Amino acid sequence: MSDFLLETRSISKRFGGVQALADVSFGIRRGEIFGLIGPNGAGKTSLFNVLTGLYVPDSGEVIFDGQSLKGLKPNEVAERGIARTFQNLRLFGNLSALENVMIGRHVRTHAGVFGAIFRNRATLEEEEAIERRAHELLKYVGIERRANTLAKNLSYGDQRRLEIARALATDPKLLALDEPAAGMNATETAALRGLMEAIRSDGITILLIEHDVKLVMGLCDRVAVLDYGQKIAEDTPDKVQRDPKVIEAYLGGAIA
Repeated sequence: MSDFLLETRSISKRFGGVQALADVSFGIRRGEIFGLIGPNGAGKTSLFNVLTGLYVPDSGEVIFDGQSLKGLKPNEVAERGIARTFQNLRLFGNLSALENVMIGRHVRTHAGVFGAIFRNRATLEEEEAIERRAHELLKYVGIERRANTLAKNLSYGDQRRLEIARALATDPKLLALDEPAAGMNATETAALRGLMEAIRSDGITILLIEHDVKLVMGLCDRVAVLDYGQKIAEDTPDKVQRDPKVIEAYLGGAIA
């Protein structure tokens, strides 16, 4: 078995005249927190979208848990074991926190059309199990008291936590987080860091895109840096921070 849970092999993606990704390769080891950083427009979210099936790369391949993800749709990628959150929250605002997490569980359900229509015993038992698991996950992320609150009425920090709980409902092997600390205050960011450490300690590998470089450098085992769609560095946080190409990309600002 490979040490890498996920590998990107020479991923390239162009949108019209813009080269969003150019020959990007890296590997994420099982059980680590892997950071992906870069200036605005570096291609981070484009890469995320390739990894999760939203974009089809022009060339290259993604290998996950020893198998290619080529040609898979986002729901099929989720079934393989990759769950993601989004830079812009995509919750169902008029549903409760509990219902949002239950929806996230659908990729692991087995009830067919017959069960959904006739509500047989197996279907009812599965629905009860889904609800129990959703309550467990809300407790895990620290918002169990908000289970019956509409998602749109939650605080911003709690909405971020809810999105993570919904992603965890798919039982992922890899949790891909797209700027989860965006808009958070210092207290919320510290709590988020603790949550990510707990998730990793429970055996889930994490891929983190984040503009909060201090959070990335203090949390991640290894970090890759993109600039203009190209990978310019991949190493431990200490070494990445001292890399001249990285310092130049950030103009000496965020990396110091």
